[in-house]
Amino acid sequence: MSSSASKKQSRKSGARLDPGWDHGIEIDANKKQVQCKYCGITRAGGVYRLKHHLACTHTNVEPCPSVPEDVRTQMFDLLSASSEESRKKKQRVSTMYDLEEEESEVKQQAKKCSMDNFVVRKSGGLNVRQTTINEKWKKQDRDEVCQIMARWFYTSAIPFNAVNNPLFPLMIRKLGEYGKGLKPPSYHEMRVTFLKKEVQETLNLLNMYKTEWKKTGCTIMSDGWSDQRKRTMNNFLVNSPAGTVFLSSVDTTDISKTAQKLFELLDGIVEKIGEDNVVQVITDNASNYKAAGKILMEKRKRLFWTPCAAHCIDLMLEDFQKFDSLHKVTIQKAKSVVTYIYSWGTVINWMKQFTNGKELIRPGVTRFATSYLTMRRLSELKGNLFNFFCSDKWKTSTYARRNKGKKIESIIFDNQQFWPNVELCLKIASPLIKVLRMVDSDEKPAMGFLYKAIDQAKEEIKQNVNNIRKRYESAFAIIDKRWEDQLSHPLHAAGYYLNPQFQYSPDFQSDANIKRGLYDCIAKMVPESGERVKIDLQLDDFRHANGLFGHENALIGGNLMAMSVQS
Repeated sequence: MSSSASKKQSRKSGARLDPGWDHGIEIDANKKQVQCKYCGITRAGGVYRLKHHLACTHTNVEPCPSVPEDVRTQMFDLLSASSEESRKKKQRVSTMYDLEEEESEVKQQAKKCSMDNFVVRKSGGLNVRQTTINEKWKKQDRDEVCQIMARWFYTSAIPFNAVNNPLFPLMIRKLGEYGKGLKPPSYHEMRVTFLKKEVQETLNLLNMYKTEWKKTGCTIMSDGWSDQRKRTMNNFLVNSPAGTVFLSSVDTTDISKTAQKLFELLDGIVEKIGEDNVVQVITDNASNYKAAGKILMEKRKRLFWTPCAAHCIDLMLEDFQKFDSLHKVTIQKAKSVVTYIYSWGTVINWMKQFTNGKELIRPGVTRFATSYLTMRRLSELKGNLFNFFCSDKWKTSTYARRNKGKKIESIIFDNQQFWPNVELCLKIASPLIKVLRMVDSDEKPAMGFLYKAIDQAKEEIKQNVNNIRKRYESAFAIIDKRWEDQLSHPLHAAGYYLNPQFQYSPDFQSDANIKRGLYDCIAKMVPESGERVKIDLQLDDFRHANGLFGHENALIGGNLMAMSVQS
């Protein structure tokens, strides 16, 4: 083999060591065309442009709409590291060039006046590199540039975490590549020219998601909120396997929140997406939204309205506090302890000396789980709080002599009722908080796990209270009522049945309600009877793991995907 051929083969082999090749397929080596494994798009530019495509940097290539989050992060880190190395290399070359210039100037000066007559050279031969004047100037220049950037942040009230935006280092790199003489964008350009381009880029990105909605269907999510001035806003987001995107925001301050008005609002969003592309619409569980959802399903026969699972589980925790006297009294005492301590700055500082700086989680008003998280932190710091209220700092203070302080102290030292009740409340609520965290996560869909998760939570509650019926029956009554009124839904039943992790488990149970929910979903989403017959036959193969459903890769892959969602 010739020398040139050998080098060419070496470069080709070395190129495949780039991690980017794990996510692309080379189509044409001469034209450097590479196909993305996730979205199927083929672009020229080789593996370098493929990495920008996967990292979604918008650098000379459109972002991949289907890239997994871990791959996007990996590619972005690789590009950042490569960019940093390139910058350092340029800096080294620049420094070497400056050093050569400096050395040439020194030699010219040495011819005129040699310094050897005035200095004594040290022996030992140590090759110590001194900091060059150029490097000192570079550091000083950088400090000046960074100071101006920081001042711009401060005077424009830009949050400090804006520097963590992946586009920030990209902006800095582009400025450096442009070099001197860059004319900054004008007010008009920022407000009109570049804004229009960015809007168009966003619309192009949205079109890629719309293509995915037509293939797999999507979920419309309504997120309502209000500010301190009681102004209300509804944000609408669309979720699909390609990811979640913001669609629009509607100011509903002046809109009457009747079922009919909310229906018109939701119906307009469905019309915008396309009814055939929508599987379900999710809102909170307020009675007006529930009524609006029913009207929507009467008009749009092929979609479902479902209440927000996180909101429903949060309401279960609220019901514990409303209707169970044990939870109500215990939470009130826990709140009074935390509220009292955080009412006095001196008391807070004293407490932190005994808790190693750890804070007590303060009660919130938006998530009822916060009350139980507060009690959990109190339980974790029980010994520390004992030591604090036994200390001389507390005993000799004016706070300890006041009636309120004495009441809080008596709660802390109550080992007969308060602390045992805290443990019992946590044993009952903790399994539900686990489910709440699962359904409230934005990372992975939990539709196929909710049905089983509720059953597992109830079983865990029973075990936590040693199967004593008197301790868990009131909690079960609250959970069952909320489940039957709100969460017992055909989509949750279908998700459970079609989840391979549960379907192929030895303890899988499929009662009449689950099968009814599954077939209700099929009837609503697939109106053609011939297609439903085909689906029914495939369901039988799926249930018994026949054909491709029984292939080892299909079984392993299904379980791995399900486990990744659960984790």
